[in-house]
Amino acid sequence: MGNENTILSVQDINVFYGPIHAIKGISFDVQNGEIVTLIGANGAGKTTTLHTISGLLRPRTGTVVYDGVNLSKIPAHKIVERGLAQVPEGRRIFLQMSVMENLEMGAYVRKSNENLDADYEEVFHYFPRLKERRKQIAGTLSGGEQQMLAMGRALMSKPKLMMLDEPSMGLAPILVEEIFSIIDRLHKGGATILLVEQNAQMALSIADRAYVLETGTITMSGDAKSLMNDDRVKSAYLGG
Repeated sequence: MGNENTILSVQDINVFYGPIHAIKGISFDVQNGEIVTLIGANGAGKTTTLHTISGLLRPRTGTVVYDGVNLSKIPAHKIVERGLAQVPEGRRIFLQMSVMENLEMGAYVRKSNENLDADYEEVFHYFPRLKERRKQIAGTLSGGEQQMLAMGRALMSKPKLMMLDEPSMGLAPILVEEIFSIIDRLHKGGATILLVEQNAQMALSIADRAYVLETGTITMSGDAKSLMNDDRVKSAYLGG
């Protein structure tokens, strides 16, 4: 697995929560410019996998290699500085701060503040609603707008890889459509994205490749479009 175009390579990781074997020897990779999605039911280990990549959890065995570097000894905050941005489940924006201040926090990990204004403009290009609300306190935004802000904040760190954890969680269907069309536009603009999502239909519709996670094990993987038409995936995840 992996070549010079591989931005992320997860190899045979085993992760435990106390006595619970949460992730059982999974391997997958993400190439530059791809959207790769991990789909699976609640509790399948999707978020645990992201937390292991971003350094919040450590694998007992196995390796996570990102941008050519083994992350196992690198602290979580240093991983972010290397251009790996995670948009966590539940968004975790700074609710008491304005939209603009949240975006500024995203830029905080950057080595240089060159082109900052151009980067704000890029965020507003993808999320025009944030521009309209830039002085507004983040806690007063709707759920969909908070999700946009969390994604915009991640973009401000100039990530080489964006990890999105359940971006559709708790959103009305029309907002889910909007968030996914923005993810699709980010991808077309060159972003590399690892997407964890319970809404398998939406995830598979925009991803290049997909891995199905069930109780800590990858049970299926392949081209997203072909998985979308797979009877096992249909019956388990697409309500068909």
